[in-house]
Amino acid sequence: MKAIVISQPGKPEVLQLRDVADPEVKDDEVLIRVVATALNRADTLQRLGLYNPPPGSSPYLGLECSGTVESAGKNVCRWKVGDQVCALLSGGGYAEKVAVPAGQIFPIPAGISLKNATAFPEVACTVWSTVFMMGRLSPGESFLVHGGSSGIGTFAIQIAKHLGVRVFVTAGNEEKLAACKELGADVCINYKTEDFVAKVKAETDGKGVDVILDCIGAPYLQKNLDSLSFDGRLCIIGLMGGANAEIKLSSLLPKRLTVLGAALRPRSSENKAVVVAEVEKNVWPAIEAGKVKPVIHKYLPLSQAAEAHSLMESSNHIGKILLET
Repeated sequence: MKAIVISQPGKPEVLQLRDVADPEVKDDEVLIRVVATALNRADTLQRLGLYNPPPGSSPYLGLECSGTVESAGKNVCRWKVGDQVCALLSGGGYAEKVAVPAGQIFPIPAGISLKNATAFPEVACTVWSTVFMMGRLSPGESFLVHGGSSGIGTFAIQIAKHLGVRVFVTAGNEEKLAACKELGADVCINYKTEDFVAKVKAETDGKGVDVILDCIGAPYLQKNLDSLSFDGRLCIIGLMGGANAEIKLSSLLPKRLTVLGAALRPRSSENKAVVVAEVEKNVWPAIEAGKVKPVIHKYLPLSQAAEAHSLMESSNHIGKILLET
């Protein structure tokens, strides 16, 4: 099969399409003939040599895919040859074929194309497992999403609004803020020109929001704590701005704040299967009802993975960037 290989850690140009061996399929795995995969920030970190795949995982990039089942291990019951599916991966999506534990596979939601379905597994599992399963975001609460125009952000806005949550977002320009507004965001904040803490306080009568989803890390840590209401929960899923921060612990105690950290990729296949089952149960119906839609910025062929990475790192995109095999 063909796959994108990292020739050496570095800039996007190190990504090369090469012939490699087909993956081996274990008894509890399914072999998927990949139609499309989608970019995630973790892919750019892996390309730079900063985020290695979990032990035993595919060495290739790609944390989600969609395609057709080509074969199934002897212990697999639900999936059969010819099924159209999408999947949450630990790696291997930037290839023509990938082997996936059966518990990490979804059916294609009704009304969604096979190609576009690859936009959902990683964002849906990340947001549902952190914001809802861990952060317990509930109808009637308020929710701040940093990077509202990202793949994670565009999904988070839609599922939160569908579930009756008031949504705040930050983004870096008016085009991105307009996209967030169109998806349903209630309060849109330009973090380059506005103080998001002051804006959140002003829009909540000084109370703050109930849950924050943050991918920035260190520079936003104290600001996020200052933006939370009583019993607020901060969910940190990325460290784009840095990993080391100093906070005032006195800001945690009076408001009974909770700081949660989560990463999806290092979880065990058993844990991922639990998340996937919850997402299929709670999110897939919203997608099939048209309440949550894929937001696709651009489609590129797999051979142009380097261009796709350059686009992601420019942050000039809104939603997901897809690669087609």
